[in-house]
Amino acid sequence: MTDPLHGGRMAGKTVLVTAQSEVRRLADEVLTSLPRIDVLVNNVGGYWNTRHVTADGLEHTFALNHLAPFLLTNLLLDRLKETAPARVVTVSSNAQAMGRIDFDDLQGEESYSGSRAYDQSKLANVLFSYELARRLRGTSVTANALHPGVVSTSFGAEDPGHVQRMFVPFMRPFMKAPAQGAVTSVHVVSAPDLQELTGRYFANSKLKQSSKRSYDQADAARLWQVSTNLVGLTWLSEPPRYKARGHRKKV
Repeated sequence: MTDPLHGGRMAGKTVLVTAQSEVRRLADEVLTSLPRIDVLVNNVGGYWNTRHVTADGLEHTFALNHLAPFLLTNLLLDRLKETAPARVVTVSSNAQAMGRIDFDDLQGEESYSGSRAYDQSKLANVLFSYELARRLRGTSVTANALHPGVVSTSFGAEDPGHVQRMFVPFMRPFMKAPAQGAVTSVHVVSAPDLQELTGRYFANSKLKQSSKRSYDQADAARLWQVSTNLVGLTWLSEPPRYKARGHRKKV
């Protein structure tokens, strides 16, 4: 897991990140094996047309797409700060523009829609990234989010919706190859001029404004609180010392 471009080695670790115990195990292994962390890329996304529940009793989409990176990032955060400068990049989606955080039915127990759950989770990625950037003020660790583009993968194949079954086969020739889908992530983690830029959203390797809801600091703080409770990190609940402001591009 060091830099293969400069003669280093690379090792992979496979875990079932829908299980919080596995995320914790991954964090322990990373902290044991890596004395420093320069970059953390949270790149996870899944879609299920019907509601599924994880071993922790949580709705699958929210647990995988939001809670897993939220938990992993916070478990590695001390190491990131100790060995800064460092960058945290969370891969969201333009689906965040259609998302809404339903705090009254966050787990989709009352009413579930695969697309609504996915959109909510991708908005949660951006809210998390912006809130993390605020909480990291005064450190040399940055936090940004991005849209990778529409990439040709097996996304949603396990439990596809009707629209996916109908249109994905026709759209696939126009989708990005996985390597192309990684371009924006690589840019955000490696561009020298982005070393100190934080709390922003990217698409096609360029700065872009995310949805209006993604800049709601009250929702971001509330989501952080709820998320800490759901992953058992209640010591993270203390709010950062900043004044809430309205909609803005820069955090």
